[in-house]
This record gives sequence, C-alpha cells and structure tokens, in this order.
Amino acid sequence: MSIRLKAATEGDELIVVPSGDALHEMIIALAPPDNSFVIVEPDEDDPTRFASVARLDDGTFGVEYRDPLRRYHRLDIATAPDRIASDVTIWTASAARAHETFGRR
Repeated sequence: MSIRLKAATEGDELIVVPSGDALHEMIIALAPPDNSFVIVEPDEDDPTRFASVARLDDGTFGVEYRDPLRRYHRLDIATAPDRIASDVTIWTASAARAHETFGRR
C-alpha cells in the first residue's frame, strides 16, 4: 500500500506527492501574513496526521508533527529550510509505514 501525500500552503499552492526539493522551495517561500505555513498530509479525505511548518515573526520556523493514531505530537523551532524539508519528508514516510502496519491510513 502506498500513501500519497500532498503539501499545501496558506497561499493556496498545492503539490501532490511533493519531493524534498519541492517542499524546501515551499518552505523558503513562506512569508507572513498571507503565506505563513505549509501543511504536509496524506492526500485523502479528512486526514488525521500531518506535519506543518510555519514562518514565525522572528524569521525562524515552527515545525509541528501530529499523529493521533500513534499518540504522537511534537513541536520544534528550526532555522534551516533544507533540514526542515528533510525531517518532514522522513517523518511523513515513517508515519505512512506505521499506518500501513496498523492497517489504517
């Protein structure tokens, strides 16, 4: 089973099956007030897990990971968009594998 992901910004950019490079580009393009976050989640109706990246007022990024099925929630502050894109890509792949193991999306 393969779980397709999508990444969407507050500024209405949407990429289905985003690569790490595409996610990096979305992150560096974040600019409040109209495009301050990007959410990466399964491309399905009513997804329950996600990773989000928000540009904060001080120029850093708030990164949130949430997966209720695994009772996982983490918040980080980061500064390097390339590292954030890599971490989000790895986390979403790990979450997808865990959900496949549980037999759920």
